[in-house]
Amino acid sequence: MSIRRTSGLAGAMTLALVLTGCGSSDGTSDSASEASGKGKTRVFAADNGKITIPAAPKRVVATGYAVPVMIEAGAPLVGISSWKRGEPMMSEQDLAAYKKLPKVAGEQAAETNYEAVAEAEPDLIVIGVPAPVLGDIDVKRLESIAPVVAIGPTVPAAWREQSKKQADAAGALKKFDAGKGRYEARAAELATKYKDVLPQLKLGHLGAYGEAAKGTFQREFGKSWGTNIAEDMGAKYYGKVKKPGPGSHAVSEYPSVEELPASFKDAQAITYSVKPDGSLPESVKYAMESKLWKNLPAVKAGQTFPLRYTEAATYGQALQTLDAIDKSLAPLLKK
Repeated sequence: MSIRRTSGLAGAMTLALVLTGCGSSDGTSDSASEASGKGKTRVFAADNGKITIPAAPKRVVATGYAVPVMIEAGAPLVGISSWKRGEPMMSEQDLAAYKKLPKVAGEQAAETNYEAVAEAEPDLIVIGVPAPVLGDIDVKRLESIAPVVAIGPTVPAAWREQSKKQADAAGALKKFDAGKGRYEARAAELATKYKDVLPQLKLGHLGAYGEAAKGTFQREFGKSWGTNIAEDMGAKYYGKVKKPGPGSHAVSEYPSVEELPASFKDAQAITYSVKPDGSLPESVKYAMESKLWKNLPAVKAGQTFPLRYTEAATYGQALQTLDAIDKSLAPLLKK
């Protein structure tokens, strides 16, 4: 949806007076609220500071990476942003919930419909976008509607901590923790299954975010999108970024295709990202069609493995990733 910066702000501010109680910053409620048993608050540490939020939110709006987390955790959602990139990884039940919920923002942070947010009458707004993108949102305008906590992604592997904070803000940790437990049990099971082969391999990963038009590929190292879940199974990805940057740039780099031999020459096996349907992203296809790729030792040895669902950022999604990795790496157990 597009932004509509109109006089609707006045209405949102009026609505905010009704919605935002007078809780104190130490997590206790005022005398009137205590008398009714409602309106208790707590202080929550978010990317945008220490924010006083409802102790038990009843109407939550979520955007960005917080959307699939909140749906999985069973948070009391009344509005979400569009999150098409995550649809292929949602369970049938979660996808149905996602489609049914009102969309108060588009795919991009700048596509926030402030009037739609106000109309949803939230008592908490959880923004799940990277810190640099937060500037595309009129946070002050949202704060006139309800308390706002920004909890966005940093290093890809940090989805574990960030998703827990998002669920915690919404008071939805019970179901979240159950999903976390299932994931950790499955990861431990697979780590045992592959303990004699996977930790001994020197792995490299070809990611999905290179740019064929610019002649680049993405080399992902440990704790990146394509590697972090496999690492929970015991995978070891060697090397590190030559010139680290913020966020995902701390764990991946984008060399020219001519650097394929230098980047992967020591890899005993190479994993590579594929789309949820198993097809190759354009940048991965570009790199793999190169003669330089075909001459890599791991490629010649037949030691390349496609990984699906590498963009998983919730425990439910990551369970699918674990199963996909298990299926892909199964040939290692036969050697």
